[in-house]
Amino acid sequence: QVQLVESGGGLVQAGGSLRLSCAASGRTFGSYTVGWFRQAPGKEREFVAAIWWRGGSSRYSDSVKGRFTISRDNAKNTWYLQMNSLKPEDTAVYYCAAPGSSYTSTLAMGVSTMAYWGQGTQVTVSS
Repeated sequence: QVQLVESGGGLVQAGGSLRLSCAASGRTFGSYTVGWFRQAPGKEREFVAAIWWRGGSSRYSDSVKGRFTISRDNAKNTWYLQMNSLKPEDTAVYYCAAPGSSYTSTLAMGVSTMAYWGQGTQVTVSS
């Protein structure tokens, strides 16, 4: 049984930083493109970032580009989201996710194409 477990969320002031982690078990995701999504209250879940299975290529939403960095450690079956210069509008539940197929393009990483989801971790940015 595949499990994705996020950690690292919390309350931070605007301009601060947080690092989210996603620990996977039940399947080795070394050959999978993986990513992060978020859902703010009253809004739809949206794409945040994805990293190519080899780790050399990544894609970000325009709203986080230049502030967030996605990375992965295949030896630990874990991926991360470093969030800097946080803004109140970044407040949301953050989810890590992975598709059902390996070698997925980062361009194909969307809410509808994910097969595995974590339970979510709350990030709250105060102004």
